[in-house]
Formats: sequence, C-alpha cells, structure tokens
Amino acid sequence: MRKLKLIMMILIILIILLIILAIAGYYILKYLYPQDYKEYVEKYSKMYGVEEELIYAMIKEESNFDKDANSHKSAIGLMQLVQDTADEVGLELGIENVDLRDPETNIQIGTKYLSDLIEKYDGNIKFAIVAYNAGFGNVDKWIDSSVLNEDGSNMENVPFKETNMYLRKVLRTYELYKNLY
Repeated sequence: MRKLKLIMMILIILIILLIILAIAGYYILKYLYPQDYKEYVEKYSKMYGVEEELIYAMIKEESNFDKDANSHKSAIGLMQLVQDTADEVGLELGIENVDLRDPETNIQIGTKYLSDLIEKYDGNIKFAIVAYNAGFGNVDKWIDSSVLNEDGSNMENVPFKETNMYLRKVLRTYELYKNLY
C-alpha cells in the first residue's frame, strides 16, 4: 500500500513537472519568436494581402528583429532590403528618400515587395520566398530551364545552397508563427 502511494505521488509530481515544462516552453518560444512591430505588420499585412505570420517569419530570418541589421550584400533593416529594390518599390508607393532603417518604411516596402512576388508567382509562397532571397531573375531562369518545376514541387532543387537553406528556415519559422499565435 505504501509503495502504491509513493508511485502515485511520483506520478503526480511528474505530471505537474511536465505541465510546468510545457507552459514554460510555450513562453520561451514566444520570447524567441516575438511579434515586434505588430502595428506595422498588421497594417501592411492587410494592405498588401500577405499573412502576418509570413512577414514575421521573414523578419525573424532576415534580421532577427534588428532594425539596424546590415548584410554582407548591402541589405538593410528588418526585412533586409537592398536600396535599389527599396527605391524602386518606394517610388511605386510614392515614398521619396527611402530610409530602410525606419521600421515602418522597411516593413511597408518589404511587405509590398513580397506581395508583388507572391502575385508574380500566382500565389506560390515558396517561389516568392526564394525570389526574395535570390532575385526573381534567378527564379525565372530556374523555372525556364526546368531546374524548378512550374508548380514548385521540387523546391529542394534550388541551386543556391544559401537560398535553399533560407527557404527551409523561413518555412519552418512561418509554421512556428502560425502555431504560436
């Protein structure tokens, strides 16, 4: 009888510990995958028809929410845009003197550009993500030369290793955001 009580007590303690760990894990994930700049993400998500979770995933993987981030390829800010692309999209939006270090401007232009890529590839988010990283000229070339199937069914064949890994990271983070929030 004593042995049974001890086993039951240990089981209850283990269950309580598992519950505590699950709750702590959830809050740790929310800390690691924040929703910073929520006001801008919500605004431009609605304006350009891009899911908030995808925008957060792009920001997380591009800059880890560092508005002052710079890449070795001269990409700037939260969504890591190069100035030429930002100026082109900014001109379309009527924005002069694009400041990519400004979070709202960066998110607006990055989201608009991503929206344009999603539209260009008929809603195929994977192509849009790859084009965001490697350039749509490369993606078009890969599709035209059958390196990538037009339906995107063989995205593992993206020739640039960095872009291939980027696609996987963004998709993983995108799913995580969809499950967390």
